Amino acid sequence: MNTAEKLELMNQIELNKEEQGELFETRHIGPGPKQKQEMLALLGYSDMESFISSVVPSAIRDNKGLTLSSFPDAQTEQEALLRIKSMMKKNVLNKSYIGMGYYGTFVPTVIQRNILENPGWYTQYTPYQPEISQGRLEALLNYQTMISDLTGLPIANSSLLDEGTAAAEAMSLSYAVKSKKTGSANVFYAASDCHPQTLAVLKTRAEAMSIDLKIVPADEISFDEHVCGVLFQYPNTFGVIKDYQALISSAKKHGALVVMACDLLSLALLKTPGELGADIALGSSQRFGVPMGYGGPHAAFFATKEEYKRIIPGRLVGVSIDSNGKPALRLALQTREQHIRREKATSNICTAQVLLAIMASMYAVYHGPKGIKRIATKVSNATQKLAAAIVASGSTLVSDNFFDTLAVKLGKGKNATSVIQSANKIGINLREIDESTVGISLDETICDQELSNLASLFGATISAASHGGIPENFKRRTTYLSHKVFNSYHSETEFLRYLRRLESRDLSLCTSMIPLGSCTMKLNATSEMLPVTWEEISTLHPFINRDQAIGYRTLFAELETALAEMTGFEAVSLQPNAGSQGEYAGLIAIRRFHQTNGDAHRNICL
Repeated sequence: MNTAEKLELMNQIELNKEEQGELFETRHIGPGPKQKQEMLALLGYSDMESFISSVVPSAIRDNKGLTLSSFPDAQTEQEALLRIKSMMKKNVLNKSYIGMGYYGTFVPTVIQRNILENPGWYTQYTPYQPEISQGRLEALLNYQTMISDLTGLPIANSSLLDEGTAAAEAMSLSYAVKSKKTGSANVFYAASDCHPQTLAVLKTRAEAMSIDLKIVPADEISFDEHVCGVLFQYPNTFGVIKDYQALISSAKKHGALVVMACDLLSLALLKTPGELGADIALGSSQRFGVPMGYGGPHAAFFATKEEYKRIIPGRLVGVSIDSNGKPALRLALQTREQHIRREKATSNICTAQVLLAIMASMYAVYHGPKGIKRIATKVSNATQKLAAAIVASGSTLVSDNFFDTLAVKLGKGKNATSVIQSANKIGINLREIDESTVGISLDETICDQELSNLASLFGATISAASHGGIPENFKRRTTYLSHKVFNSYHSETEFLRYLRRLESRDLSLCTSMIPLGSCTMKLNATSEMLPVTWEEISTLHPFINRDQAIGYRTLFAELETALAEMTGFEAVSLQPNAGSQGEYAGLIAIRRFHQTNGDAHRNICL
């Protein structure tokens, strides 16, 4: 059989598979064999090999080909789904009470089916063209309104990548504001009881920006003219509600910005950062109906004062007027952004999490202010009941001031490791704070039986008694979510119709092709999106023991190996999980390479 006959046979086999719809790729990727041959003939080539040889210089062509040994041969959609299911079944589905910014949540089924699993919501392009994005823009405006109401600050963006990078943006904003006024304020304080993953991101960003980051206990923070800002966690990573009023007053006196990383659900019951005097409030909206997903993706929020609106990171949705004089929505103040200002942009490398922000905003629309308060109250009451049982059993609490998290000092004869091991045996994950202290963070999914299971780990029994909670002077008195949209759609049919109205105002791949080349234009095939909602994938906490996430670890290892082979590099990191922050990580790596080789003066990037 000559080459032409072999090629014809291969094309016929490929064509037969395509006609049968066997392979995953034939359902989604590019033209089939017949279309390829027609295009090649038009260009004057007999086959793909001769075409590639003529357009790709031999000096840069890789003739080895890909083996992708970590993957099986091409599969059908059904085979691929079975494979990922089998892999993820290796994950252990313990109930996690670890906290640290990640919590169990109920995804309302109407939101799961009609937003998360709906290509009319997950296949649109970035809403730079408002004429075909009115539905999404309204959903994001709802998100901004929700965040502004809960934080007590007038301006909120339409989401950022995660809480850690939002904190880094707050540090950058503080530095920009103060250094512009004084020229020498490069010290930024972060209380040591912030979430450790947030502090880790701050360290990386501060070093690159020559910011003097000081991570110390809150009571050791002191302000002078060199301090540009300070970050507090509210409540802190151990669940404690601290009174920062004196420190906030001192910061204001010295012109430093006050940043508070907040738990969004707690703000339904706690006094707002705005009331406390914060200049910036940030955090994650994950627990508003978005699964933990082993760490992401989730939408971070960022709210601030009116005076900083021109340097706030990320996108802002604003209300405008169309050519007919009717109200319309658009992205506002885009003069801050890189696509207009280039290197002079004040809103730098920020990744939005639009789909997740929309889910969180719709969680608030669906539940309304009464529903959100009911959920927060349920969590708070359950935590107080558990606290009473634990104290009665002989252990003590680090603090009696808390919302949903207890730091438990164990009694004599007990240590954290043994308690956590006992918890694992009954399908529970707790946080090990130190050798004699464990952390327990409750969420809206808690039930009476689970509460009893937790108490039993400390030899305790749940009763009607309660202990501790939110101090009276920290209880929220102000209203929130008062806009009509949060008080209108609480039955499934009303809510469903609202979602459909918004969806009909947007252009997605359900409507037409989107002829744009961009990093956001990825294939989101149904078979790829379907596993996202499986409990083996969606319910894992990011800080569980590695042996509980063998399925995820297998997936990561296969992908890293394949990407390394495709790119020709020795190794690949899958973090951070966003193009923008990945570019930043790449620049940091290049910078450190030059520093290591004694070429620190090479600091210009073209």
